[in-house]
Amino acid sequence: MGDRVDGEHRKVEDLAKKRPRVLVVDDDQSVRHTLERALEHDGLEPQTVSSGEAALQAFDECPPHLILLDVQMPGMSGFQVCEELRARPNGDEVPVVMMTGMEDSLAIQTAYDSGATDFVTKPIQWLILSHRLRYLLRADTNLHRLRESQERIANAQRLSQVGSWEFDLETGLFNASDMLWEIHGLERTDAASGMKALAETVHPSDRDHLRRSLQSCWQQSSPVRFDHRMCRADGSKRILHCQVQMSFDPDGSPARLEGIAQDLTERKRTEEQVRFLSSHDALTSLGNRRLFRERLDLAIGQAHQGGWKAGVLYLDLDHFKRINETFGHSVGDSLLAEVANRLVMSVRGADLVTRSDRAEEVDSSAISRLGGDEFCILLPRVRDVQSLAAVARRILDALESPFSLAGHEVVVSGSVGITVYPNDGEDPETLLRNADTAMYAAKEQGRNSYQFYAERMNELSLRRLIIEGKLRRALDESQFELYYQPKVNLASGAIEGFEGLLRWHEPELGMVGPDDFIPIAEEMGLITSLGDWVLQAACHQAADWARRGICTVPVAVNLSPEQFRKPGLAARISEIVRQAGIPPESLDLEITEGVVLHDADKVIQELEAIRALGMRVALDDFGTGYSSLSYLRRLPVDTLKIDRAFIKDIENEPEDAALAQGIIALGRALGLRSVAEGVETEAQRARLAAWNCDQMQGYLFSRPLPVPELEELWQHRHSNERSREPSG
Repeated sequence: MGDRVDGEHRKVEDLAKKRPRVLVVDDDQSVRHTLERALEHDGLEPQTVSSGEAALQAFDECPPHLILLDVQMPGMSGFQVCEELRARPNGDEVPVVMMTGMEDSLAIQTAYDSGATDFVTKPIQWLILSHRLRYLLRADTNLHRLRESQERIANAQRLSQVGSWEFDLETGLFNASDMLWEIHGLERTDAASGMKALAETVHPSDRDHLRRSLQSCWQQSSPVRFDHRMCRADGSKRILHCQVQMSFDPDGSPARLEGIAQDLTERKRTEEQVRFLSSHDALTSLGNRRLFRERLDLAIGQAHQGGWKAGVLYLDLDHFKRINETFGHSVGDSLLAEVANRLVMSVRGADLVTRSDRAEEVDSSAISRLGGDEFCILLPRVRDVQSLAAVARRILDALESPFSLAGHEVVVSGSVGITVYPNDGEDPETLLRNADTAMYAAKEQGRNSYQFYAERMNELSLRRLIIEGKLRRALDESQFELYYQPKVNLASGAIEGFEGLLRWHEPELGMVGPDDFIPIAEEMGLITSLGDWVLQAACHQAADWARRGICTVPVAVNLSPEQFRKPGLAARISEIVRQAGIPPESLDLEITEGVVLHDADKVIQELEAIRALGMRVALDDFGTGYSSLSYLRRLPVDTLKIDRAFIKDIENEPEDAALAQGIIALGRALGLRSVAEGVETEAQRARLAAWNCDQMQGYLFSRPLPVPELEELWQHRHSNERSREPSG
């Protein structure tokens, strides 16, 4: 105990010198460096390590005053490190702040379960974190001072730094800290009435649980932990976390019950908010896509066991884009919120509708907003399939009355697709996909209607079979063509490159979109051949332009994941470039984040070989896939292409604007160029230019063009530039 007291005294002295030592544990060198500078600037002494094993070693050598611990690290995760720390002598005394992602509610819950004191989200806002650290360090200082001056309450204060109490088993005396009275909203009073007053604040439903917990500690002399609700005199309700343990006299006989009560109300509220945000749509308070899939999966399981059917209604508003364009996005958002309300009202009580997110309420239907103007309704117990048509008609009728929004009367209709389990699919993905297909069939029939999936299945399957039959022949008969979309410098307006985009002109079907034939080509094993054809066509076109002295900028093409699975991709590309007679710098290559999902090391090796040839690599559709900062730092790429989903609403959606600006800043910090896709307005271009985005693609400048039109655009552009040059 003497060594412990001496150690506490040293900690207090260190903190008094205002140089508390903070151990930073993160495998990302840039994060460690940033935090190290910020801590030093705040008068703290940083110590940085890059792994969980190194953190444990540093703790054993000299325990810090506070630990900043990353959740995701190679080897030992942050959760494992925290659990190991808490198991060490004195390891439960050091505040541990976990660093995790905003959307990862499971990681936050796991952090607390592992023993974390607090959490902070990435990207880290230093001002907020600084205040948190100061608060934790101040609290830690007070805790150590209490332990140094009052050894008798050391055990209780070691459990928590909030309200504490003790009950002497021999004398019956009860003593509580000022904070405990404050938590309960009570004035300090004498021992007997004080215990009674505190007990009366416990929620009636939790009193038996509290009593049993205290009896267990008393009878078994073992520590107990439990949560209970508390009702204060002012009517507010709080949630307390209690820890109680028995203290013994020197002869080993029980002497006191000692405990702490920590107010977890705000933390619980934050956790609930994180959980709610992760599963609900912020605009309408309906469930989101993730929650709907969970509820649908649960309903399928019960329908399978019970032998009944389940229905899915997929609603999409008709011409919603026109409303946004005419009245603005704020009116559009208000309309979506009102549509959600009408959906709740129109799906009657007999349909068992609820907005609850409790998974056990599987007898209730679920209404969710999947995104944009798309909504889904789950009806988990269906006896008569035709009753789904009645619900769909009721929903469409409910939408017919005009919406009064911001002084405007807005009229909207919808199209509904209907699928039934198990007729139209036996898993959530299939049911949702088929319901989406049926919804588009309803639109094709004139909108403001509903359509069962089964009635369109044969026709859709037939078209797919036709495409499959013609696709293999299309390569041999040269039915494919590359269109090119310019990449424009945001600062100068100059064309700095083209992206080659595959188009299929089928003699009987006409123009078949990539979304229709690319997935089928992947399933048929033709995507590698198509990819090689695109590479050859782009290289030969670049060579032709070079010979004719026009369009002298790099051409970019996309590489599919399948092309990486065939060995020697870099060698094949090098040979195609050599045969075309163009310098490697004339070809840029684009990959999606999904490329690295399988055998990342092999993909990285091929990309390094490609760049060694002199070609540049761009990461396409960035932000929509699976990249993390650690993955991004490993990938040998030169450019980030910001997906159009982050660009389309940057004028009206602050979150989209912040994401786009953040991606540009991230790329610049990593030395990568940035390209914005889907730029359609001058306002978008101006914002991107202000954020120092390098290039843009989109209809604002040009749609994808066939070669003759592209050459005409190039020549027209350059003739205008020459005419603007000063003479003499």
